[in-house]
Amino acid sequence: MTKDLIEKAIDFKGKKYVLVADRVLYFNEIYPEGSITTELVSTPDADLVVIKATIKPNEKQTFTGYSQATWGEGYINKTSALENAETSAVGRALAFMGIGVIESIASIDEINKTTTTAPKVSKKDYQANNKASQDNGDSPF
Repeated sequence: MTKDLIEKAIDFKGKKYVLVADRVLYFNEIYPEGSITTELVSTPDADLVVIKATIKPNEKQTFTGYSQATWGEGYINKTSALENAETSAVGRALAFMGIGVIESIASIDEINKTTTTAPKVSKKDYQANNKASQDNGDSPF
């Protein structure tokens, strides 16, 4: 990673983190012919927003990142779950490309979620709930 991005890193809960805005600016400067696109994977009226971001620095390479956010969960998602998920997806795709990675690929939102007191759900319970939803005709997204 370039010195410019390292210098822009902020300290978030003891970890160095490069903001997605700085990663996007860097990408656009270094890859002026590249593209960043996003796609809503979930339905527009779903409680869980799922976004796919695709980064193409050139014709040969593609980097993809996904993110999800639940409407009403946390402060930001009360009004901006779609935007939050989109920013996180773009940040993840840029991180997979190697842009802005210092300590991990995790987004600031993911880092923040790991320190909240939300109850943990076991994989078995998650799968059972997901199966029950699908049996009722609900989409997992």
